[in-house]
Amino acid sequence: MANDILNSLLREYEQKKINAEFDLEERKKKIYVLFPRLEEIDNELNSLGLFVTKSILLNPSDSEKCLLDLNKKIDALKAEKEFILVKNNYPIDFFKPNYECKICNDTGYVLDENSNTVMCSCLKQKLLDISFNKSNMFNLQNENFYKFNELLFSDEVDLSKYRFNISPRKNILNIKDKCIRFVNDFDNPEVKNILFTGATGLR
Repeated sequence: MANDILNSLLREYEQKKINAEFDLEERKKKIYVLFPRLEEIDNELNSLGLFVTKSILLNPSDSEKCLLDLNKKIDALKAEKEFILVKNNYPIDFFKPNYECKICNDTGYVLDENSNTVMCSCLKQKLLDISFNKSNMFNLQNENFYKFNELLFSDEVDLSKYRFNISPRKNILNIKDKCIRFVNDFDNPEVKNILFTGATGLR
């Protein structure tokens, strides 16, 4: 089941990535019509790498000069491209896909500091959300210790009625404190489990 959910999410990510890149291509077509020089610049940038590679292969001794010239030409073309965009009120990153996640570019995975492929935080969050929904825990922003209202419980001490020599309010606050301690120490292997019991409908 877990693998099915992950595979389904990865298919969703793949489609989002495809959509973002398709959208970019459509935007390119439109802006090239408005500003043909932008298409010329992109074509020049695409051909520069191949041209320099051939030059280096033919004249290995000039490789350093070729690379310097290449970087200068690339910087000049990029600067001209940005100038045209800004002058016409387009964002500088116009030619980048509008990925939903800027961290993983809608792949679901990133490289960590050791260059290992790890799950992106956005994919982890989606898996967590699904787990919460399946556990009826999706409303945590409203159902948590901070929203706990002890005033819902009586402050009356009545041993015959409640079978405690403390009030229900005092009792529930004791329970709350134990629950908080349990959560805070959840990773401690020495901490025992916690069990709630009682008749149906009791708070």
